[in-house]
Amino acid sequence: MGPKIPGGAPEPSTLDGNCNNAVLLNHGGVRWKNSFRQSPVLTAAPVRALIDEQISIKGSFLPPECPVTVCAQMHSDDGDLWEAFAHYNTNADGTVNLTKDHSVGGSYLGCEPMGLFWGLQPAPCAREGLRLRKKNVETPYVMLLSLLEGHVSPSERQSTELAAVITERWYMAPGVRRTEIRQDGVVGTLFLPPGPGPFPAMLDLWGMGGGLVEYRSALLASRGYASLSLAYIGHKDLPGSLTHINVGDSYFESAFHLLQDHRQVCADRVGIIGLSFGVYLTLRIATKTVVKPACLICVNGPVGSTVKFSDPDGRTEQFESDQKYWTYNDQGHVSFKDVSLPANLSAESKVKIEHLTCPLMYIVGEDDLSASSIESANLIEETLKAAGKSQLFTCLSYPGAGHLIEPPYTPNSRASLWSVKPQKLVTLWGGHPAPHAAAQEDAWKKILDFMERNLRRELLIKKNAGLKVPLCSCTI
Repeated sequence: MGPKIPGGAPEPSTLDGNCNNAVLLNHGGVRWKNSFRQSPVLTAAPVRALIDEQISIKGSFLPPECPVTVCAQMHSDDGDLWEAFAHYNTNADGTVNLTKDHSVGGSYLGCEPMGLFWGLQPAPCAREGLRLRKKNVETPYVMLLSLLEGHVSPSERQSTELAAVITERWYMAPGVRRTEIRQDGVVGTLFLPPGPGPFPAMLDLWGMGGGLVEYRSALLASRGYASLSLAYIGHKDLPGSLTHINVGDSYFESAFHLLQDHRQVCADRVGIIGLSFGVYLTLRIATKTVVKPACLICVNGPVGSTVKFSDPDGRTEQFESDQKYWTYNDQGHVSFKDVSLPANLSAESKVKIEHLTCPLMYIVGEDDLSASSIESANLIEETLKAAGKSQLFTCLSYPGAGHLIEPPYTPNSRASLWSVKPQKLVTLWGGHPAPHAAAQEDAWKKILDFMERNLRRELLIKKNAGLKVPLCSCTI
């Protein structure tokens, strides 16, 4: 059962006895001794925003210097309840402001304006191994923010709800267009910003979890970039088994050219972004094929693969063939970190990094438990330096961050369910909540800056020269 949406006056209750001013909540609102005042109010501004936008959360008309809890609850697209909460003490003027006040307990500590968002975790008694991922980008996450009396946890519903507000968190800005692609064998989803273009663009590649993951592409389009999220394994519309990569280099070339040739895309301003195994594919596409991307963004992934492209069509061995490199913790959770250790990769599987001709940003989570990202970044840097191409390489490295560095203000899963058949596996991703959240926020800003420099600069030059090159507005 989901969180109750407040729809009337608060229930009767007496605020915590530590308050300096005794307060009685009755059906008429909030009554102070010897005076009448407005009922407590919780505000969120803006109430409707993109997922990567900060919002301001404030409580007002509260007793001074009293304990309160601010709670966030929402359901995932699968119907699971996620929640976060933080304990605050109201200021002398009876307010609490998450932008500048410090949490003293709960899901996070200190001044964390967006802690209620990145601090979300599955509610107690939830299904095992959950990971929060948006499946339907055409709908928002709808979040209930509540202001509760005292220092409590969300499960302690006997605490009085003083005020509440609903917020919406979107991956798609108004006017962004979503189009399913099933063309020339390519399976993906294309997102276009509002307006006629032409737009710079990104080919978006995820990891071996497979399927078609759209939310990063939707957000990139909301920030003014055409984006094609591409499926290459584990999708019903792809050929062959769901557990094999049954497409080869020509498939990725076709996807890149499909994006490049779109009438609303600037053909020489197309980059590639990849996470995990998508990093290997990103590097492979840029150095092995006829494709010439304008820039690459790689997040925690390998420079080679133990999963061999074993024939010209791209059909591979089953992913489980590299099990000799799997390691397990005391709970039986599996880590794939050693699978991508450069020393465990055959020379022929490693990408020829020295052939790279475009700028590359590589993002490292130093607590990555799923890929040998530090070692991969070091190898890339050494190879480019030896080739006299150091200027192409930018590395961002984040202590305490795990494998899944995604758009900001979204919660990290340190471990999540990987598979049920043929065996139940929970895989380790790594990352600690606060440093991982800080890494996501900083990395996203620098990703957008990197794309601005390498994809949009030429369009801006054209615009400044008087040519008509519209840029989109991304306001929700």
